[in-house]
Amino acid sequence: MKLKPAQLILETGEVFYGQAPASQEGDYFGEVVFNTGMVGYVESLTDPSYAGQILSFTYPLIGNYGVSGASTWESTKSHVSGVVMSELAPFYSSYSADLSLGEWLEQQKIPCIIGVDTRALAKRLRTQGVIPGAITSINHTPAKFENFASTDWVKKVSVKEPVTYGSGDKLVIAIDCGMKENIIRNLLQYPVRVKRVPYNYDFTNEDFDAVFISNGPGDPVHCKETIAILKKAMEKEKPTFGICLGTQLMALAVGAKTYKLTFGHRSHNQPCLDLQTQRCFLTSQNHSYAVDEKTLPKDWRVSFRNLNDQSVEGIEHKELPFFAVQFHPEAAPGPMDTTWLFQKFYDLMNT
Repeated sequence: MKLKPAQLILETGEVFYGQAPASQEGDYFGEVVFNTGMVGYVESLTDPSYAGQILSFTYPLIGNYGVSGASTWESTKSHVSGVVMSELAPFYSSYSADLSLGEWLEQQKIPCIIGVDTRALAKRLRTQGVIPGAITSINHTPAKFENFASTDWVKKVSVKEPVTYGSGDKLVIAIDCGMKENIIRNLLQYPVRVKRVPYNYDFTNEDFDAVFISNGPGDPVHCKETIAILKKAMEKEKPTFGICLGTQLMALAVGAKTYKLTFGHRSHNQPCLDLQTQRCFLTSQNHSYAVDEKTLPKDWRVSFRNLNDQSVEGIEHKELPFFAVQFHPEAAPGPMDTTWLFQKFYDLMNT
């Protein structure tokens, strides 16, 4: 890969220098965030929750096992606005790989910058919070940075038409707000049918046995149509399970509030305490927003708490079969310690 000098410039004025592919031209904007995972770069890059974001990997060497077939991806394409790396491996060693990461990024038309001090960038974001930025040519300052917080990203990444999977007796309505494919794979390990529907699809007059609310990008308060549908669906008191953005939408549907974390949680080793059992789980996470526990109704409780910053990582109704978690029990990438939550969801359908 032929390289040329490039820079990542933040809206606040800081500049991080590196190199970009020689063929890469123009300015590429996004909200700059960081992920501390050592592996799982393909799963992260194909996660729709990263839509509108420039993703910086703090682990110093990225791409050493290449890119395998789409069966391991979390969607059909990469959704990030750009990638920031310290070192991009020029060769890969996995027998299953089809392409190098550099070739795949070029194929996916995803801009990147290499040779950046990603640890210094992460320290800046941890102090300042996530910041809009741009990958651009050297000594060039964009005239204007885009306002990513005001964009309804869920609308951009949700499926356009319903899709049905499986052949079981129980029907799960899965609201796609940017759903990872591994969620579908985990749901289909049980004898259920899954009807994956767009974020604004009103299913409340249909027959169904349970509701699932997926992960997704952006500020949850933009999802007004989804929240309104959830309010009606929850009146039926059917088992309802949310993951990541699904937690925030469930909270908003019952009258609670959400807020933006300073720099979010994006890693594979976030420790979360199950408040009922006092057992700690390592979890995979990718989110910018959290539930304000002080605004939860009295008939709801916090079920999981993040042991790094004490933020809410799970909520549940005290009597009805509603629960949600901020972390990703389906992982991909990350630990699979909490996949039992899918079993809990299935058991609720049969009680």
